[in-house]
Amino acid sequence: MKPISFKLGSFLGKTALATAALGFFLAAGAPAAKANDWDDCNRRVSYTEWRYHEAVEHSGPYSREARHWAHERHEA
Repeated sequence: MKPISFKLGSFLGKTALATAALGFFLAAGAPAAKANDWDDCNRRVSYTEWRYHEAVEHSGPYSREARHWAHERHEA
């Protein structure tokens, strides 16, 4: 009967590699949510509204700039 050959170095190397890969995938998961997402959204909406009103004031409500900022305001 032949003894079972067991290579300790190979086993430890594969285990270390698997552990490192698992740690990488856990650490590279979804980024943490920011607390200021709502503020960023409000700032973007306020900016586009301001730009729309400025374009209407300077170029008229049917100008190309006013239509552009109306679209951007809608998207925000």
